[in-house]
Amino acid sequence: MRKRRSMMMAVAVASALLLAGCTSGNDDLADQFAEGSGKNYIAGDGTITVYDASDRGEPIEFAGETVEGESFDSADAAGKVQVVNFWYAGCAPCRVEAPILQEVYDGIDADDVSFTGVNVRDQAANAASFEKDYGISFPSVLDVASGEAQLAFAGRVPPAAVPTTIVLDQDGKVAARVLGQLKDASILETIIDDLLAERA
Repeated sequence: MRKRRSMMMAVAVASALLLAGCTSGNDDLADQFAEGSGKNYIAGDGTITVYDASDRGEPIEFAGETVEGESFDSADAAGKVQVVNFWYAGCAPCRVEAPILQEVYDGIDADDVSFTGVNVRDQAANAASFEKDYGISFPSVLDVASGEAQLAFAGRVPPAAVPTTIVLDQDGKVAARVLGQLKDASILETIIDDLLAERA
């Protein structure tokens, strides 16, 4: 009980740091980021880490309520490659990578691959506005209140680095991580294809 309480406290502190690291803004944020100004966000550097099957740790499961108010449980995607993207609306690199994520999502076979966002800051209205503006059609879990999804990934996702994209293998284990903005659709497509090939 004490260990779980300590972990929850760590997530709360990390979330507070994350919230302090970026302010919400207007659509100029994406332009500022693309220009390299680096204003008002904490993000990773785009480092890609791929884990060998023997180094993927334990399966990860998480649940929550989506932006649309529906229940989500990652267990429903058991047996699929799962792409999980951590984001929030005022994060400039999140805005830049959103069309790239949607491009990859449009090309997947839903029988084999699932996509889920984890929104770490926004209330439903702000997150829904982002999804509409950027044409995002895959679901996102609202995690600002509970932090449960962030806690589930705490061993592999530095809480202060947003965006981060995690890819789980068909056993629900962390197989790859993009720490920071996804630069190109082909990067994520290759990771997905490699994981699908493991079970071909």
